[in-house]
Amino acid sequence: MKKRILLCLAVVLMSCLTIAAQDAKMQPLTFWYEYTVNPGKDAQFMELVKTVGAPVRDKLLADGVILAWGVHVGLLRAPGSSTHIIWYSVADWSGVEKVDAAMRAQISKLDEEAMKSGTGKKGASGGATVTARMMEAADVSKTRDYITRDLVFVTGTGAPPAGVLPWTRYNYVKAKPGKGGDFRKVWEKYNKPVFDKMVADGVMLAYGLAVEEVRTDGDFTHFVWYATKDLASFEKVRAAFTADRDKRSQEEQDAITAEFLKTIDPDASRSEVGRSLMFRVGGMK
Repeated sequence: MKKRILLCLAVVLMSCLTIAAQDAKMQPLTFWYEYTVNPGKDAQFMELVKTVGAPVRDKLLADGVILAWGVHVGLLRAPGSSTHIIWYSVADWSGVEKVDAAMRAQISKLDEEAMKSGTGKKGASGGATVTARMMEAADVSKTRDYITRDLVFVTGTGAPPAGVLPWTRYNYVKAKPGKGGDFRKVWEKYNKPVFDKMVADGVMLAYGLAVEEVRTDGDFTHFVWYATKDLASFEKVRAAFTADRDKRSQEEQDAITAEFLKTIDPDASRSEVGRSLMFRVGGMK
Protein backbone atom coordinates (compact mmCIF):
# COMPACT_ATOMS: atom_id res chain seq x y z
CA MET A 1 0.00 0.00 0.00
CA LYS A 2 2.84 2.39 0.77
CA LYS A 3 3.69 2.30 -2.93
CA ARG A 4 0.19 3.24 -3.91
CA ILE A 5 -1.71 5.14 -1.30
CA LEU A 6 -0.61 8.51 -2.59
CA LEU A 7 -0.79 7.95 -1.58
CA CYS A 8 -1.89 11.37 -1.71
CA LEU A 9 -4.83 13.60 1.56
CA ALA A 10 -3.10 13.56 -1.18
CA VAL A 11 -2.68 12.94 -0.47
CA VAL A 12 -3.99 12.92 2.20
CA LEU A 13 -4.38 13.84 0.46
CA MET A 14 -4.74 16.56 1.03
CA SER A 15 -7.50 17.82 3.28
CA CYS A 16 -6.37 21.40 3.54
CA LEU A 17 -9.43 23.33 4.64
CA THR A 18 -10.27 26.17 6.95
CA ILE A 19 -13.04 24.44 8.87
CA ALA A 20 -10.76 21.57 9.82
CA ALA A 21 -8.01 23.93 10.88
CA GLN A 22 -10.38 25.42 13.40
CA ASP A 23 -10.97 22.06 15.07
CA ALA A 24 -7.77 20.84 16.71
CA LYS A 25 -9.37 17.51 17.63
CA MET A 26 -10.59 16.67 14.15
CA GLN A 27 -9.39 13.29 12.91
CA PRO A 28 -10.80 13.02 9.37
CA LEU A 29 -11.14 9.84 7.34
CA THR A 30 -9.74 9.63 3.84
CA PHE A 31 -10.99 7.11 1.29
CA TRP A 32 -8.54 6.16 -1.47
CA TYR A 33 -9.47 4.56 -4.80
CA GLU A 34 -6.34 3.14 -6.39
CA TYR A 35 -6.42 2.50 -10.15
CA THR A 36 -4.05 1.11 -12.75
CA VAL A 37 -4.92 2.91 -15.97
CA ASN A 38 -4.25 1.05 -19.20
CA PRO A 39 -1.50 2.43 -21.47
CA GLY A 40 -2.72 5.32 -23.58
CA LYS A 41 -6.01 5.61 -21.65
CA ASP A 42 -5.14 8.43 -19.29
CA ALA A 43 -7.38 10.97 -21.03
CA GLN A 44 -10.28 8.52 -21.12
CA PHE A 45 -9.87 7.77 -17.43
CA MET A 46 -9.77 11.46 -16.50
CA GLU A 47 -12.88 12.07 -18.61
CA LEU A 48 -14.67 9.45 -16.50
CA VAL A 49 -13.49 11.20 -13.34
CA LYS A 50 -14.75 14.57 -14.56
CA THR A 51 -18.13 13.39 -15.85
CA VAL A 52 -19.05 10.64 -13.37
CA GLY A 53 -17.43 11.19 -9.99
CA ALA A 54 -16.57 14.89 -9.98
CA PRO A 55 -20.17 16.19 -10.10
CA VAL A 56 -21.08 13.98 -7.13
CA ARG A 57 -18.05 14.91 -5.06
CA ASP A 58 -18.36 18.63 -5.90
CA LYS A 59 -21.98 18.66 -4.71
CA LEU A 60 -21.10 16.84 -1.50
CA LEU A 61 -18.21 19.27 -1.03
CA ALA A 62 -20.64 22.19 -1.35
CA ASP A 63 -22.99 20.46 1.10
CA GLY A 64 -20.19 20.06 3.65
CA VAL A 65 -20.16 16.27 3.54
CA ILE A 66 -16.82 16.05 1.75
CA LEU A 67 -14.03 18.20 3.18
CA ALA A 68 -11.69 17.84 0.22
CA TRP A 69 -11.07 15.54 -2.74
CA GLY A 70 -8.67 15.12 -5.59
CA VAL A 71 -6.84 12.98 -8.10
CA HIS A 72 -3.12 12.45 -8.11
CA VAL A 73 -0.33 10.40 -9.58
CA GLY A 74 3.05 9.37 -8.27
CA LEU A 75 6.13 11.37 -9.19
CA LEU A 76 8.21 8.18 -9.24
CA ARG A 77 7.05 5.18 -11.26
CA ALA A 78 7.63 1.59 -10.17
CA PRO A 79 6.65 -1.80 -11.61
CA GLY A 80 3.39 -3.05 -10.17
CA SER A 81 2.35 0.33 -8.72
CA SER A 82 -0.97 1.99 -9.44
CA THR A 83 -1.05 4.93 -11.83
CA HIS A 84 -3.86 7.13 -10.49
CA ILE A 85 -5.44 7.72 -7.08
CA ILE A 86 -8.82 9.30 -6.45
CA TRP A 87 -9.33 10.33 -2.84
CA TYR A 88 -11.82 12.18 -0.70
CA SER A 89 -11.83 13.21 2.97
CA VAL A 90 -14.81 13.32 5.33
CA ALA A 91 -15.29 14.01 9.02
CA ASP A 92 -16.50 10.52 9.95
CA TRP A 93 -18.03 7.24 8.75
CA SER A 94 -21.40 8.84 8.04
CA GLY A 95 -19.68 10.84 5.34
CA VAL A 96 -18.31 7.67 3.76
CA GLU A 97 -21.84 6.24 3.67
CA LYS A 98 -23.22 9.37 1.99
CA VAL A 99 -20.51 9.40 -0.66
CA ASP A 100 -20.95 5.69 -1.34
CA ALA A 101 -24.72 6.06 -1.74
CA ALA A 102 -24.38 9.11 -3.99
CA MET A 103 -21.81 7.42 -6.25
CA ARG A 104 -23.95 4.28 -6.58
CA ALA A 105 -26.95 6.42 -7.52
CA GLN A 106 -24.90 8.37 -10.07
CA ILE A 107 -23.57 5.24 -11.77
CA SER A 108 -27.02 3.67 -11.82
CA LYS A 109 -28.51 6.82 -13.37
CA LEU A 110 -25.84 7.10 -16.05
CA ASP A 111 -26.05 3.40 -16.90
CA GLU A 112 -29.82 3.64 -17.22
CA GLU A 113 -29.51 6.65 -19.53
CA ALA A 114 -26.94 4.83 -21.65
CA MET A 115 -29.14 1.77 -22.01
CA LYS A 116 -32.19 3.85 -22.96
CA SER A 117 -30.25 5.74 -25.59
CA GLY A 118 -28.76 2.55 -26.97
CA THR A 119 -25.19 3.58 -26.27
CA GLY A 120 -24.93 1.10 -23.42
CA LYS A 121 -25.53 -1.90 -25.61
CA LYS A 122 -22.68 -4.12 -26.65
CA GLY A 123 -21.24 -2.93 -29.96
CA ALA A 124 -23.09 0.38 -29.88
CA SER A 125 -21.15 3.47 -30.87
CA GLY A 126 -21.00 6.76 -29.03
CA GLY A 127 -20.75 5.46 -25.48
CA ALA A 128 -21.31 2.61 -23.00
CA THR A 129 -22.18 1.99 -19.38
CA VAL A 130 -19.92 3.49 -16.73
CA THR A 131 -18.62 0.03 -15.81
CA ALA A 132 -17.79 -0.82 -19.43
CA ARG A 133 -16.02 2.49 -19.94
CA MET A 134 -14.01 1.97 -16.75
CA MET A 135 -12.99 -1.54 -17.81
CA GLU A 136 -11.72 -0.11 -21.08
CA ALA A 137 -9.76 2.66 -19.37
CA ALA A 138 -8.26 0.71 -16.46
CA ASP A 139 -7.25 -2.77 -15.37
CA VAL A 140 -10.03 -3.19 -12.82
CA SER A 141 -8.54 -6.44 -11.51
CA LYS A 142 -5.82 -4.30 -9.89
CA THR A 143 -8.15 -1.77 -8.26
CA ARG A 144 -7.67 -1.35 -4.50
CA ASP A 145 -9.50 0.73 -1.91
CA TYR A 146 -8.16 1.98 1.41
CA ILE A 147 -9.46 4.13 4.21
CA THR A 148 -7.18 5.99 6.60
CA ARG A 149 -7.62 8.25 9.61
CA ASP A 150 -5.47 11.20 10.59
CA LEU A 151 -4.50 11.02 14.26
CA VAL A 152 -2.88 14.43 13.94
CA PHE A 153 -4.24 16.88 11.39
CA VAL A 154 -3.06 20.47 10.89
CA THR A 155 -3.76 22.94 8.09
CA GLY A 156 -3.02 26.54 7.32
CA THR A 157 -5.45 29.33 8.23
CA GLY A 158 -7.23 29.46 4.88
CA ALA A 159 -8.02 27.52 1.74
CA PRO A 160 -5.29 27.56 -0.91
CA PRO A 161 -5.85 29.84 -3.89
CA ALA A 162 -7.63 28.51 -6.95
CA GLY A 163 -5.38 26.71 -9.38
CA VAL A 164 -3.01 25.29 -6.79
CA LEU A 165 -2.30 21.61 -7.42
CA PRO A 166 -0.42 20.47 -4.31
CA TRP A 167 2.53 18.14 -4.11
CA THR A 168 2.43 15.69 -1.24
CA ARG A 169 5.16 13.66 0.39
CA TYR A 170 4.38 10.50 2.35
CA ASN A 171 6.79 8.98 4.87
CA TYR A 172 5.79 5.45 5.93
CA VAL A 173 7.01 3.76 9.09
CA LYS A 174 6.34 0.44 10.77
CA ALA A 175 6.06 0.64 14.52
CA LYS A 176 7.28 -2.32 16.52
CA PRO A 177 4.55 -4.45 18.15
CA GLY A 178 2.99 -2.52 21.00
CA LYS A 179 5.03 0.62 20.24
CA GLY A 180 2.57 2.59 18.11
CA GLY A 181 1.66 4.92 20.96
CA ASP A 182 5.31 5.44 21.89
CA PHE A 183 6.18 6.29 18.28
CA ARG A 184 3.48 8.95 18.21
CA LYS A 185 4.75 10.49 21.46
CA VAL A 186 8.33 10.67 20.19
CA TRP A 187 7.20 12.06 16.82
CA GLU A 188 5.05 14.73 18.48
CA LYS A 189 7.88 15.69 20.83
CA TYR A 190 10.62 16.14 18.23
CA ASN A 191 9.04 16.45 14.77
CA LYS A 192 5.66 18.09 15.25
CA PRO A 193 7.10 21.47 16.34
CA VAL A 194 9.02 21.66 13.06
CA PHE A 195 5.90 20.79 11.05
CA ASP A 196 3.89 23.40 12.95
CA LYS A 197 6.43 26.08 12.12
CA MET A 198 6.38 25.09 8.45
CA VAL A 199 2.60 25.55 8.38
CA ALA A 200 2.82 28.86 10.24
CA ASP A 201 5.46 30.09 7.78
CA GLY A 202 3.35 29.06 4.80
CA VAL A 203 5.84 26.47 3.58
CA MET A 204 3.37 23.63 4.14
CA LEU A 205 -0.31 23.81 3.27
CA ALA A 206 -1.13 20.98 5.66
CA TYR A 207 0.28 17.87 7.32
CA GLY A 208 -0.88 14.84 9.24
CA LEU A 209 0.04 11.65 11.05
CA ALA A 210 -2.23 8.85 9.84
CA VAL A 211 -2.98 5.15 10.16
CA GLU A 212 -5.19 2.73 8.25
CA GLU A 213 -8.68 2.87 9.77
CA VAL A 214 -9.43 -0.56 8.31
CA ARG A 215 -6.19 -2.53 8.32
CA THR A 216 -5.51 -4.14 4.93
CA ASP A 217 -1.75 -3.82 4.60
CA GLY A 218 1.07 -4.96 6.85
CA ASP A 219 3.88 -3.00 5.23
CA PHE A 220 3.48 -0.02 7.55
CA THR A 221 1.57 1.09 10.63
CA HIS A 222 1.78 4.90 10.38
CA PHE A 223 2.51 7.49 7.73
CA VAL A 224 3.30 11.17 7.92
CA TRP A 225 2.19 13.32 5.00
CA TYR A 226 2.67 16.96 4.18
CA ALA A 227 1.44 19.02 1.26
CA THR A 228 3.10 22.02 -0.37
CA LYS A 229 2.29 24.31 -3.27
CA ASP A 230 5.42 23.27 -5.18
CA LEU A 231 8.39 20.92 -5.09
CA ALA A 232 10.77 23.76 -4.22
CA SER A 233 9.12 23.85 -0.79
CA PHE A 234 10.49 20.36 -0.11
CA GLU A 235 13.96 21.89 0.12
CA LYS A 236 12.71 24.30 2.78
CA VAL A 237 11.27 21.43 4.78
CA ARG A 238 14.55 19.53 4.56
CA ALA A 239 16.48 22.64 5.65
CA ALA A 240 14.15 23.19 8.61
CA PHE A 241 14.65 19.67 9.95
CA THR A 242 18.40 19.88 9.40
CA ALA A 243 18.53 23.17 11.31
CA ASP A 244 16.45 21.75 14.15
CA ARG A 245 18.84 18.84 14.62
CA ASP A 246 22.04 20.84 14.06
CA LYS A 247 21.20 23.26 16.86
CA ARG A 248 21.29 20.34 19.30
CA SER A 249 24.39 18.72 20.74
CA GLN A 250 25.62 15.47 19.24
CA GLU A 251 24.59 13.72 22.44
CA GLU A 252 21.02 15.01 22.10
CA GLN A 253 20.89 14.09 18.41
CA ASP A 254 21.97 10.55 19.23
CA ALA A 255 19.37 10.35 21.98
CA ILE A 256 16.59 11.42 19.58
CA THR A 257 17.68 8.79 17.06
CA ALA A 258 17.74 6.15 19.78
CA GLU A 259 14.23 7.07 20.94
CA PHE A 260 12.84 6.67 17.44
CA LEU A 261 14.69 3.39 16.89
CA LYS A 262 13.12 1.96 20.04
CA THR A 263 9.69 2.35 18.45
CA ILE A 264 10.08 1.52 14.73
CA ASP A 265 11.65 -0.91 12.28
CA PRO A 266 13.93 1.46 10.30
CA ASP A 267 14.36 -1.00 7.41
CA ALA A 268 10.61 -0.84 6.72
CA SER A 269 10.57 2.96 6.28
CA ARG A 270 9.68 4.25 2.82
CA SER A 271 8.75 7.56 1.17
CA GLU A 272 6.67 8.63 -1.81
CA VAL A 273 5.81 11.87 -3.60
CA GLY A 274 2.52 12.54 -5.38
CA ARG A 275 1.38 15.39 -7.63
CA SER A 276 -2.23 16.50 -7.93
CA LEU A 277 -4.09 16.42 -11.24
CA MET A 278 -7.31 17.68 -9.64
CA PHE A 279 -7.78 19.26 -6.22
CA ARG A 280 -10.90 20.56 -4.52
CA VAL A 281 -11.23 21.81 -0.97
CA GLY A 282 -13.95 23.54 1.03
CA GLY A 283 -13.64 27.32 0.75
CA MET A 284 -11.57 27.29 -2.44
CA LYS A 285 -12.62 30.03 -4.85
